[in-house]
Amino acid sequence: MSEPATRRTARRSAAAILACFGLLPGAAAADAIVDNVNGMALDAQQHVVRFRAIIVDAKGRVVRLVPLGEKTPEPTKKNPGPRYAWRADMKGRVVVPGMFDAHGHVMEQGFRTLELDLSGARSLAEAQARIGAYVQGNPDRRWILGGGWNQESWGLGRFPTAAELDQVTGDHPVWLERADGHAAWANSAAMKAAGITAQTVSPAGGRIEKAGGRPTGVFVDAAMELVRKVVPAPLAKDRNAAFLRAQDLLLGYGVTAVADMGSSLDDWMTYRRMGDKGSLRVRIVSYGMGVDTTLMIGGTGPTPWLYDGRLKLAGVKLYADGALGSRGAWLKQPYADAPGQSGAGFMSDTLIRNLMSRAAMDNYQVAVHAIGDAANAQVLGAIEELSDTYKGDRRWRIEHTQIVAPADLPRFGRNGIVASMQPVHETSDRLMAEARLGPQRLAGAYAWASMLKNGAHLAFGSDFPVEKPDPWAGWAAAFTRQGPDGEPADGWQPQERITREQAWWAYTGGAAYAAFAEKDFGSLQPGQLADFIVLDRDPLAASPADLRATKVLETWIGAQKVWERK
Repeated sequence: MSEPATRRTARRSAAAILACFGLLPGAAAADAIVDNVNGMALDAQQHVVRFRAIIVDAKGRVVRLVPLGEKTPEPTKKNPGPRYAWRADMKGRVVVPGMFDAHGHVMEQGFRTLELDLSGARSLAEAQARIGAYVQGNPDRRWILGGGWNQESWGLGRFPTAAELDQVTGDHPVWLERADGHAAWANSAAMKAAGITAQTVSPAGGRIEKAGGRPTGVFVDAAMELVRKVVPAPLAKDRNAAFLRAQDLLLGYGVTAVADMGSSLDDWMTYRRMGDKGSLRVRIVSYGMGVDTTLMIGGTGPTPWLYDGRLKLAGVKLYADGALGSRGAWLKQPYADAPGQSGAGFMSDTLIRNLMSRAAMDNYQVAVHAIGDAANAQVLGAIEELSDTYKGDRRWRIEHTQIVAPADLPRFGRNGIVASMQPVHETSDRLMAEARLGPQRLAGAYAWASMLKNGAHLAFGSDFPVEKPDPWAGWAAAFTRQGPDGEPADGWQPQERITREQAWWAYTGGAAYAAFAEKDFGSLQPGQLADFIVLDRDPLAASPADLRATKVLETWIGAQKVWERK
């Protein structure tokens, strides 16, 4: 009796999925095996594939995933192969692909752990107490540096002032960046050291907050450079220490690769020093800060992978506007809570096209920060014009894409655009976004589902240290539109929820695709590097609250264990 057609179709479909992941018997013998796992990954169609072992070769790449139910081949006298060079027994624990943070700032994260961190302060008084204690505990430091403050969480309804810093710092210069990195708070001693007076003019693309004609102590976007230029530069040993702190934090969250957005020359040299010493474990895809820095590092094109696939210069990072929290995001209409302000674009249409073109000439990938709807429209227009000249697979990246006019959403599906977004920004910013925009302008805010529906490629990250480099919180936020408190009950703008699998892909295969790295990692497909993490729970079965509580037990990169929870 012939096999029924439905059964033949099902068998062929299953075989196609297994073949895609190298699960069919008959794969070539490999050098090692990661055995006894409760493994799960996504294939290119975002179907869940489960496996019980990973066979890897001597170069740390996946040969095949052993499917559930298949006995692991063992050497016998009659059949001596495969002979595994080593075997790692995971004892039935959950194993998934390593997470790829599509947008972070590695060195800034490291320095945040070494400097004054105000990210947990919930009031101005609490911040002042922390600052005062830190100054007293570090009397020998020339400047007190740090960041993480957010006046929105303090309920101030305004920016803090230099006078409020002076109360707890005296004449010790203090410079503290806002959580989003687009504003900074200085005391009077810092402003004096920088020569800031009532006559100091706000530069293009920046704003000095003033009251009664005098600077209040907060500097937004390009105005930050007026003070930053006199802040002592960190020493090489400080940079090394900051990097190692950041790397350990990332690996502890299960982040095996990161797109470093806006690497300076000093950042790049720090990564090179770490690579030369054999201390570079996490994979870094670097996007240089501006065209000049990128060309200085890479010359006439992106670098190859260095240090056994640990470091690569892939592209250039540009800024079209500032951030929503500091009202630097460039909006088409004035802010609802500040009718006299609309933010500002950092570049003219001509300049942004010239810079993007200069980068594209040498095949650098272009990533542009755009938060406001006017900034996003400007970048979309530039991409549309340049795509007529620069053909092929360019994967133009727009970073954040937080506020988009609904009429502009379909434009993200053209020209191979990658929408590089951060789910935790929505849960952190939703009340502020409502205040900044008003209820009538939220339809295109943090619009993940609309991006996918319109054909954009979606990549997720955290924007650390603006937020913690925690992919589990971001994953939960993406398919619930809820914060850690479970609010709002139905999710904020719930029409923009995506599925659990779509969110997972954006943190793995989607993020790798966004960096031209999908052949090397993201989903543990055969041929990819064996970057995986061992978890304390099944992320596909966990409730949103339990998913947020996920603990990484071990982190493996290239089939080598590089981090273990103590």
